[in-house]
Amino acid sequence: MKQPKLILTDIDGVWTDGGMYYDQTGNEWKKFHTYDSAGVLLAHKFNIPVGIITGENTEIVSRRAKKLKVDYLFQGIKNKLETAQSLAKQLNIGLSDIAYIGDDINDITLLKNAGFAGVPASAPVYIRELSTVPLQKKGGEGVFREFVEYILLANKSYEEILNAY
Repeated sequence: MKQPKLILTDIDGVWTDGGMYYDQTGNEWKKFHTYDSAGVLLAHKFNIPVGIITGENTEIVSRRAKKLKVDYLFQGIKNKLETAQSLAKQLNIGLSDIAYIGDDINDITLLKNAGFAGVPASAPVYIRELSTVPLQKKGGEGVFREFVEYILLANKSYEEILNAY
């Protein structure tokens, strides 16, 4: 397995448990696992940019992406494959150079076309079958970090990864 040149991720169901929480005043809440922030940090340590592609469009995700210095943020996206193709063209890389993790129907075409496909254990079985990276964690439990570490361990030693932290 070669090292990807770009890691892309969905948010809901990957960085979160997929739940959307609302209070009586109309505020929306999402819970993010801090483990996933280490996945972004680790990708950056090995000079791999990270991008978010999500169908939702929320300030919560914008704030999380900014805090973690995510390189690319695409919200309100209906065709994730098209967005990934456009970004790949901009970066002069192929889809085979992209690692993508997603969990639902709107992720299928990108999962099928990316060089590396990851799917949380909590995704429906027909989506999990598209995964080329065996993941144990559920969405919202640090599965993005697990995805990044698995990919890096295919090319690097545990010691190299630990030293990167």
